Amino acid sequence: MKVGLVLGAGGVAGGAWLTGALDALATETGWDPGSADRIVGTSAGSVIGAFTAAGIPPWFMVAHSQGETFEGVTGPDGRPAAEADRSGGAVFRLHRGLPPIGPGSLRLGLSTLARPRRHTPLELTVGWLPRGMISTDPIRDIVRRTVPRDWVEHPGFWAVACDYATGRRVAFGRPGAPSADLADAVAASCSIPGFYRPVDIGGRRYVDGGVRSTSNLDLVAGHGLDLVICLNPTSTRVAGGAGLRGVNPLDRVMGLNRAASGRRLGSEAKRVRAGGSEVVLIQPSSEDLAVIGNNMMSGKRRNQIIDTARRTTARALNLPGIREHVTGLPPGEPHKITRPAGPPDQWPDIVPAPASPARAA
Repeated sequence: MKVGLVLGAGGVAGGAWLTGALDALATETGWDPGSADRIVGTSAGSVIGAFTAAGIPPWFMVAHSQGETFEGVTGPDGRPAAEADRSGGAVFRLHRGLPPIGPGSLRLGLSTLARPRRHTPLELTVGWLPRGMISTDPIRDIVRRTVPRDWVEHPGFWAVACDYATGRRVAFGRPGAPSADLADAVAASCSIPGFYRPVDIGGRRYVDGGVRSTSNLDLVAGHGLDLVICLNPTSTRVAGGAGLRGVNPLDRVMGLNRAASGRRLGSEAKRVRAGGSEVVLIQPSSEDLAVIGNNMMSGKRRNQIIDTARRTTARALNLPGIREHVTGLPPGEPHKITRPAGPPDQWPDIVPAPASPARAA
């Protein structure tokens, strides 16, 4: 079975939800998400996707987030695993340099106005927003700490961003895409317009891949995959979206965003199915949304979000229409699925040392 794994956008809270959902996916099916033939990540999904493609098991991500020190275990960069960042991306520093003035991308703003029906409401506004003042360096640091080389050795990992001048979607790591360092590609995929500073790669500026689509699920259409599993933090299984009937204006805005994300996800899933692949969609439940809240960039409830996602995703995987698709997933190595027995210094290598440097095409 050839399997694709698509991890959607969602900020810090979405990254936490993805971590818990991946752990449930592994434990419920016995399949190692890192063994997927294609891994596509957008924004927070590109961070978690990079870790997954590097071979880090979901259970290890969960335990690390919860504060375990793993005595005797070293990371891929040779430093003790206990020293790795546990913020989940919730570190925000101002970008060095003068504050930007005017629209962040006048060219993009004007081009979307010329053909407004070809663009989503978000695409129509992105170019007019000022360039963000928050540095993406902390994101780069997290990635380089985990993958201390130019690119993961996994041959099928793509990090999705958008060209800030044209709005064109770029999947770094895909054949024909611009050459990029992994940390830069992931930072670009996470660069929320108006918040984070755009990322320069090869003389062009890039922003969050969620500008085009929160999941970018359609990128895997027609790629010969038998099954595509998509985890999308910004949509929901709750009918009509959550918060649409609430009194709080922010609840209503978030509900509209989730509904729009869900419609786009459903449309992209149809395209992937038309290309010959079965599709499994895993989305937050009402229980997840109650914990996630409206601030997707807050790290205060990360571990609560992870634990909730583990429960709700386990239930979702046993629903009719989903269970029959995931029962045939190929089994993974036991230490990639659940925590090995014994002290950490006696575990098998969680992430093997790289055999040779690799770089995105």
